[in-house]
Amino acid sequence: MARVAETGSGALSLDSIRDSLIRQEDTIVFSLIERAKFPLNSPAYEESRCSDSGFPGSMTEFLVRETEIIQAKVGRYENPEENPFFPEKIPFPVCPKHNYPQVLHPSGSSININNRIWDLYFKELLPMVATAGDDGNYASTAASDLACLQALSRRIHYGKFVAEVKFRDAPQDYEPAIRAQDKEALMKLLTFEKVEETVKQRVQKKAETFGQEVNLSETDQNSGKKYKVDPSVVSRIYGEWVIPLTKDVQVMYLLRRLD
Repeated sequence: MARVAETGSGALSLDSIRDSLIRQEDTIVFSLIERAKFPLNSPAYEESRCSDSGFPGSMTEFLVRETEIIQAKVGRYENPEENPFFPEKIPFPVCPKHNYPQVLHPSGSSININNRIWDLYFKELLPMVATAGDDGNYASTAASDLACLQALSRRIHYGKFVAEVKFRDAPQDYEPAIRAQDKEALMKLLTFEKVEETVKQRVQKKAETFGQEVNLSETDQNSGKKYKVDPSVVSRIYGEWVIPLTKDVQVMYLLRRLD
């Protein structure tokens, strides 16, 4: 789990946030590679699969809900970086709490768009990573989905920290748009196309490096490189979903920053 980006004085550090975002790229790429080991395994998402137990949702939803309950009891969601997918079911921790620094503005710290991330993951992203098929490994598939969902959620909601440090660095740039509740103006202030392109290129390179099939024979080496997950797909996931959703979180946070 990544640590909240802070300096010794308790202030946010843009360099620490940047380092954390880069490390989170590794986690996301590895989680996508792990999910690509399994085919789509659609029965894991059928709502009737757990009906005999009285649970109305799918096996994957059941695993996510129950895992979040256990993790909440040991304090996972006390960390402001973590956001549950089913917050209405989260119990209080039973273990002593860690005293995380209060770095986010209270009005924006509770922003949670995991419902959007959930829908996009299963409807758009997953079919790009997993091949069609069914190998019966539904529980392992659901566990891999959970790892992907939590990694993506952490990265996207880290936009709250990015927005906070940008606001602290130049409040005079953001306050007029915040007071006017001008979403478009805020989005323009937060958009740096060159940086976004660099991120997309970097995650594609990481997917090539981490996911390359290693072969030792000359015949295999000369037949071209093979990857466990298409590197261009990873870049597309960042370009079409991760980066835009992160900026949506930043805008939502900034709109509340002066409350």
